[in-house]
Amino acid sequence: MNAALIDHRTVSGALELASRAPSIHNSQPWHWYLGERSVHLYADLNRWLPATDADGRDMLLSCGAALHHLRIALATCGLRARVHRFPNLDEPDHLASVELHAAKSPETDLGLAAAITARRTDRRPFGDWPVPDAFLDRLVAAAAGQGTQLRILDDADQHSRVLRAVHAAARAQAEVPGYDTELALWTARHASADGIPARNLPPEDARSVPFARPFRGGELSYRAQLPDGARLLLLGATSDDRLSQLRAGEALSAVLLEATDLGLATCPLSQPLEIGDTRRYLRDRVLGGQLSPQLLIRTGWAPSGSELPATPRRPVAETAEPLPF
Repeated sequence: MNAALIDHRTVSGALELASRAPSIHNSQPWHWYLGERSVHLYADLNRWLPATDADGRDMLLSCGAALHHLRIALATCGLRARVHRFPNLDEPDHLASVELHAAKSPETDLGLAAAITARRTDRRPFGDWPVPDAFLDRLVAAAAGQGTQLRILDDADQHSRVLRAVHAAARAQAEVPGYDTELALWTARHASADGIPARNLPPEDARSVPFARPFRGGELSYRAQLPDGARLLLLGATSDDRLSQLRAGEALSAVLLEATDLGLATCPLSQPLEIGDTRRYLRDRVLGGQLSPQLLIRTGWAPSGSELPATPRRPVAETAEPLPF
């Protein structure tokens, strides 16, 4: 492999797109090391939110989403990525090693690449127009392509059980020391390169989405939709180890980008998966013990009105550096 064939400005551009991946409270808990023909993904423990995410699940899901974003971005730039997940058992925070090859990639998809910059986490109630079954089939296929399963939760009993899990998780987290402080530090921000901006959060007195985590200090105005027409999806894996969580993050990215390409709005929901008891409840009472739940996703048609602004991202210069050896 001729290293000269790898344009590192192109790789930097792909990393900029990878940084658009969703992450818990927009914490962006990833760090990249760049080799001559490789990119290495590490979890940035300085951006781990221990009160919210005691097990580090959200951090791995976030990093997995960034890894999939990177794969799509590299493919569009004419680079094939060969991914080795958890390549070094002595370095548990070394999540992936990505070999770069100057060759056409089977993951080349201009629609998904364009969706990277168009995607938003939309916390508003969605319109009540039906989502075509063919669209939902494409989301299920996108998740399957990353080794996971996406379940569409249509049953009223399933919705009731998910809502019960959301409320139970909220009560449990209210008792966690530092949770409220951590939430306040990372949300309703102004002029920051990370965290959730106030302009992207609905105000407290707005009509809320029943499955969503409550936030304070929101400034997003919108026309209320009655009723909320979102479809509820549950992403699951056959196991619940760290590899499964990383792959679930890649599947999250694939589903969100596919939905965005179809014109759908999306919102990932992690709160009931952050508590062990409610995670097991969803596994047993919603998934019938067949899968390990990883993340909930709301999808549907965005409400009419102004478009959501993009949330900020840290520059690549702060998240990437050359390999130290």
